[in-house]
Amino acid sequence: MSKALSAPEGVTWKSRWTFILAATGSAVGLGNIWKFPYITGEYGGGAFVLVYLACILMIGIPVMIAEVMLGRAGRSDPADSMAKLAKESGRSRYWGVIGGVGMLAGLLIMMFYSVVAGWALEYVSQSIGGTYSNLDPAQIESNFSSLLASNSQQLLWHSVFCLLTAGVVAAGVTQGIGKAVDILMPMLFFFLLLLVGYSAVNGDFEAGLHFMFDTDFSRLNGEAILVAMGHAFFTLSLGMGAIMAYGAYFPGHSSIGKTVMTIAALDTIIALLAGMAMFPLVFANDLTPGQGPGLMFVTLPIAFSNMSGGIFFGTLFFTLVSIAALSSSISLIEPGVAWLEKHGVKRPVSTFGLAGIAWLGGIASIHYESVFNALDYLTANVMLPLGGLLIAVFVGWLMPSDRVFDETGILHAKVFKAWRFLLRYIAPLGIIAVFLHSLGLLGWLMRH
Repeated sequence: MSKALSAPEGVTWKSRWTFILAATGSAVGLGNIWKFPYITGEYGGGAFVLVYLACILMIGIPVMIAEVMLGRAGRSDPADSMAKLAKESGRSRYWGVIGGVGMLAGLLIMMFYSVVAGWALEYVSQSIGGTYSNLDPAQIESNFSSLLASNSQQLLWHSVFCLLTAGVVAAGVTQGIGKAVDILMPMLFFFLLLLVGYSAVNGDFEAGLHFMFDTDFSRLNGEAILVAMGHAFFTLSLGMGAIMAYGAYFPGHSSIGKTVMTIAALDTIIALLAGMAMFPLVFANDLTPGQGPGLMFVTLPIAFSNMSGGIFFGTLFFTLVSIAALSSSISLIEPGVAWLEKHGVKRPVSTFGLAGIAWLGGIASIHYESVFNALDYLTANVMLPLGGLLIAVFVGWLMPSDRVFDETGILHAKVFKAWRFLLRYIAPLGIIAVFLHSLGLLGWLMRH
């Protein structure tokens, strides 16, 4: 392998476990905390979890194995890895565009994700200061509205979050990202378990568990299955080059399949624990379970304000949210940084350059809700599904089967055949269904 096409300076994670933590950190984001627990309860509890796990196995894991494999086989940034492997497979180097689009998607996501992460940092500050502890529900709701109306306050925390992200990435793969995830992910688990314990003592734990896990197959309609497929794809950070970039630093030649299964399991466990931490508190205060910013920045502060130890555990909760956001954000700009680094731009310069672009995009997101919504819609509904679909097609149909078998490290031929079948047929069909559904085209096609 030529030096020009190897990972920068031959860098690898210090261990397979660091890669698992980094990829889990990339996967664990705000969606795990404010979306997955709610959609689980809304679409049939245990029944939805079963469908979701099936979707993870049939769509999420097959595509993730393919994406990690492309990174490790190419040992470079996503665009150059794809171009190199396409050339080796006798295909057009233009397949490298997939990696480039993924890197761009990550940067665009950072432009609005950092704004929302900034809200979490603001609420860490508010929790420490006890700002919402003596407010009634209407005042707590007004408090969040005031934050959304304050461009200067949002700009402050958005800037802090961008600097935190850039600081980690600029320090390098092993000294920056590797060390950060080795500290942040165990902290996230510990905080989450503490919050579940607090919820069990102070919340209506039984009601929370019933909401999330009661198995109701009558609520498993076509919409629920599509939601499960969509979340199974998006929760693992697929289609935006992050997992491919991290795969380039994957050490050795061990089985990618076992590693990816571990990442998917950790991601799911964290999402379920988040629900067990939150919904008992919601029900104990006779509040309506919801999702999104309303759950996190209005409903939960109301719950914490009414409970003993609320200031401490509110601080803990929003710190956890901030850790989850940071562990995801470092993977949003790493692919672009890796590309620039390979093309001669020093890592600190490329990191702060891309973080600066994301910071400017964030300012636009703060001032114009239409920009925020457009970035969210374009990345989630178009760029990521297309990226994931093309990765599945490239690895499943265009790369030589024996090369793929060798690179994945899957030892059993039957397991490899099953995985390849899922990657070639089931995953693309699932992604296409999610893609059409998110664009509102699936219902139109079914009606016509």
